Amino acid sequence: MRASTRTSNRTSTAKAAQQSFDELGVPLRHGTFVVVDLETTGTSPASGAMITEIGAVKIRGGEVLGEFHTLVNPGSPIPPFITVLTGITDAMVAPAPLFQEVLPAFLEFCGGADETILIAHNAPFDIGFLKAAADTFSYPWPNFRVLDTVKIARKTLTRDETPNVKLGTLAQYFGLAEPPTHRALDDARATVEIFYRLLERLGNVGVETLEDLQNFSHPLSQQERSKRSLADELPSSTGLYIFRDKEDKPLYIGISKNIRKRVMTYFSASETRTRMREMISLTSRIEALPTPTLIDAQVRELRMIQTHAPRYNRRSKFQERTLWLTLTDEKFPRLTITKGHSRLSPDVSAIGPFGGRIDADLAREALHSATSIRQCTPRITAATIPKASACILLDLKKCSAPCIGATSEAEYGVVVSTVDSHLSYHAGDVVTQLFERISHLSREERFEEAANVRNQLTAYLRGFARAENLRSFSSLEELIVAKFGENDETIEVAHIQRGRLRSSISITSRDEVPSALQFLIAQESESIASDLLFPHSTPEEVEMLMRWASDNSARPLRISGEWHLPTYGAGFHKNKVEKLAKPDESVAPTGRAEL
Repeated sequence: MRASTRTSNRTSTAKAAQQSFDELGVPLRHGTFVVVDLETTGTSPASGAMITEIGAVKIRGGEVLGEFHTLVNPGSPIPPFITVLTGITDAMVAPAPLFQEVLPAFLEFCGGADETILIAHNAPFDIGFLKAAADTFSYPWPNFRVLDTVKIARKTLTRDETPNVKLGTLAQYFGLAEPPTHRALDDARATVEIFYRLLERLGNVGVETLEDLQNFSHPLSQQERSKRSLADELPSSTGLYIFRDKEDKPLYIGISKNIRKRVMTYFSASETRTRMREMISLTSRIEALPTPTLIDAQVRELRMIQTHAPRYNRRSKFQERTLWLTLTDEKFPRLTITKGHSRLSPDVSAIGPFGGRIDADLAREALHSATSIRQCTPRITAATIPKASACILLDLKKCSAPCIGATSEAEYGVVVSTVDSHLSYHAGDVVTQLFERISHLSREERFEEAANVRNQLTAYLRGFARAENLRSFSSLEELIVAKFGENDETIEVAHIQRGRLRSSISITSRDEVPSALQFLIAQESESIASDLLFPHSTPEEVEMLMRWASDNSARPLRISGEWHLPTYGAGFHKNKVEKLAKPDESVAPTGRAEL
């Protein structure tokens, strides 16, 4: 409950409610918890495993406020052993939404990170999957507090009571009426009951607040407590914070609207990540870099992480490793997956960046299926042609065999031009051909093959749509945007040049917008290289600025150039493919001719 809703004779309690969870003992009965459980195709997102089901229960004060449940289309076949374990089949997830559709609804269900604490049984697994999936689709993950019932149970129960703290074992020990079933919502409900039973035990030893519970399950070491003083002089303003070691090298770089408040959470029991506690033990100094706006801090964070590659930052460190699909530069080109955007120029046809090698390979397979571009890798020259032999693709009429001289350079050039168009502006023919292939395979009840073709098409369109958006936004010579906060209390105005943040300013009134515009225009301009696809920038920075400038609360003040997307471009086809996976929904054009 917020302070404004408390009565005057409970002022002290009201003030306490305004403080952060890590600074004050919030009674557990007043906390809002979301207990979440996932089913996945494997044990680690690093190995390509994806989420197949999400179940969550929101509770407060012993009452269930709501439940969230959905299957998720993982975009790849479910391994047989997972189907045996969970009962979830490919047919069940085929009509389900993709994760990028589910995540916004799940986060809305959870509520704000300041008021909601996530709970999971073996939290590193579930929360790790959610964070990895959000990062794959460039979706910001809120800084939720997290409690792990595995760790709480280990601290609460003895070996004599339970041999282990597996969910099924605890359910049997506590005699739950509805035990876990390896299905997300059932397991989330079971975790809720186990959490309540554990709290009953802990109440007898004085654990009554969230702070008590965090300290009980994740006690701070004396060294961690002693280093809280490093945050004493930090400002309570927007900007970056940098944890530095004894050699003054960056260990970790982060951002916050309130630097001091955010840094203090690293020295509290709410910080449960092992690697962060290890990072704290190595920290000798914490540096603050205030910025005029939050978007300025976000962009600077990206650039600094890319430059310094701090060992405890996981994302954004290796932009040179992003994967793109393009054509090779040779006499008889073929499709190739290349790393890094720095090799791409505006006149090179390419789609991406892709979230991983699997998606890039699937997109290439989509183009191989839809065209007769050669798939062999050797370079073809006049000397190699007499010695070469054709592969089976010639018999299947999927390749004109330039490797044996069966087609001329000019004839093969027609094929290359077609593929080039599928990498730059025309996705419709690929969609048509692969849809026909999916329909044919489905009629023959070859569903696994149909699902594979669907995954190829989805990966291709995802990469194409992403490239389409990036090219359009980064081609703008100049864009000045004002983004309005709640009740217009804070207005961020940013000057963007060819997909790169040039400068920004924060104001507090709409009346100040004209003067802020003139201030940004008067700033010295920097030269922009015309031979680079993302001049002085990275795809991640472009996408971050594009999301910021496309927000409903953002308003363009000045545009130099054209910011547009084709009405029936890759984004339209991508939405169409995703909606056709849901038989209860109609397909309607969603593309925009101009933003």
